Amino acid sequence: MPNSTQQFASDNYAGICPEAWAAMAAANVGHVPAYGEDGWTARASDAFRELFRTNCDVFFAFNGTAANSLALASLCQSYHSVICSSTAHVETDECGAPEFFSNGSKLLVAATKSGKLTAEAVRTLAASRSDIHFPKPRAVTITQPTETGQVYSIDEIQALSATCRDLGLRLHMDGARFANACAALGCEPADISWKAGVDVLCFGGTKNGMAVGEAVLYFDNSLAEGFDYRCKQAGQLASKMRFLAAPWVEMLSSGAWLRNAAHANACARRLADQVSGLRGCELMFPVDANSVFIRAPEQSLQALRQRGWRFYTFIGGGARFMFAWDSDPVRVDALASDLRAILGTKADPMSINMP
Repeated sequence: MPNSTQQFASDNYAGICPEAWAAMAAANVGHVPAYGEDGWTARASDAFRELFRTNCDVFFAFNGTAANSLALASLCQSYHSVICSSTAHVETDECGAPEFFSNGSKLLVAATKSGKLTAEAVRTLAASRSDIHFPKPRAVTITQPTETGQVYSIDEIQALSATCRDLGLRLHMDGARFANACAALGCEPADISWKAGVDVLCFGGTKNGMAVGEAVLYFDNSLAEGFDYRCKQAGQLASKMRFLAAPWVEMLSSGAWLRNAAHANACARRLADQVSGLRGCELMFPVDANSVFIRAPEQSLQALRQRGWRFYTFIGGGARFMFAWDSDPVRVDALASDLRAILGTKADPMSINMP
């Protein structure tokens, strides 16, 4: 039997939440039209329009890499460029997919200490060159929350979108954890998307409790032209689309999308509150959403692994812990307890208590 002990290395470790599971079971009845011509897909699309209070165009993809890459490709020609943070998921974790699907549009990377892209950085990159030898800036993409777990405020997004409008650029939002940002800010989805100037949003379902599936929302309907063909060509047009769409119907109508995110965020804060006073342990970034980044001596991290904990250290060398819809507070406390045992609360920072 596989080890079912709950880990916090990734929110992708979590299973399917009850609402999404029930919706898939409900959709698994009888024969219905294929390729999105079913009632579930229509209802899911309408549910998004109701949630965002606007007549957006809605498409469904299997995963975030495809959603982001195809959305950016729809905004760009091959000679264009996309401005992003140096830690943006499209830059660090999508294996060149945005460039591949756009037939070569280049990512222009802005160095950011916090993971947040600023309006000033966008303007600097976009205005750095205008000659024909340089890929012409066409779009800006931001990750909400960032790869470092920080949430863009409404004001920050508005500042970015104002700069984009001034420079003739489109604004795309990678919202793999968009629900966590809404829960953190306590705002309506519209407030940090189209009302703030976002043109296209990729709304993540997988990390929010679904088995699979992301939604691509075009708030500027003119930009959606031909996107259905892009999805088909890229292998993202599900033949049994109802199983991608049905979970969204229940997730949105029941409010599970927001409850799941709020719970994950609360678990992150629970861990952060318990370890923030430990000597030799530093929170690398503000804990805005469902992630906690901890910097500690390598010996301490190794000791934590020896106690059975799994985590990644690919961002800044610190340990990243991600929390999901089903994260158990008791298990969160166990992680905090092991960190206290290893680091101690009053010991010298260089003193490591090995298990």
